[in-house]
Amino acid sequence: METAIRGRLSLSPNTVFSPKPGEKRSLCRGPCINRGILMAISTTGPSKGGGILEKPVIERTTPGRESEFDLRKSRKIAPPYRVMLHNNNYNKREYVVQILMKVIPGMTLDNAVNIMQEAHYNGLAVVIICAQADAEEHCMQLRGNGLLSSIEPASGGC
Repeated sequence: METAIRGRLSLSPNTVFSPKPGEKRSLCRGPCINRGILMAISTTGPSKGGGILEKPVIERTTPGRESEFDLRKSRKIAPPYRVMLHNNNYNKREYVVQILMKVIPGMTLDNAVNIMQEAHYNGLAVVIICAQADAEEHCMQLRGNGLLSSIEPASGGC
């Protein structure tokens, strides 16, 4: 394979290959996206064994810029909020189950029935724990369908 690469690109052993934008000797076909990667093609000598592709050295194109992983890690994670369902004497239990399944994404029939029963017997039930913006939206949708609901910070995490 090394001779095929060397033959096509006219490179000698131990040549450092770092294509420039628009250079004809590029290994990329079409637009080459990763121009910050340098590759070295070398051989162990005239013996059999072919070429060795060394570990690529990745250069940062913008000095001082953090990687995407570092940016995500440094972002402050919003504290979770609980969406609470309050018991009321106005809505039938079947209707409450129906609205929970309609408003809360991924809500199953069994979970909706359990939440409805907990609110009915205890006066209050946790519907979902999520980000504050989502909790506010779910609460407003539940209220818009005639259910009593509120949100509160979920202290201690999920």
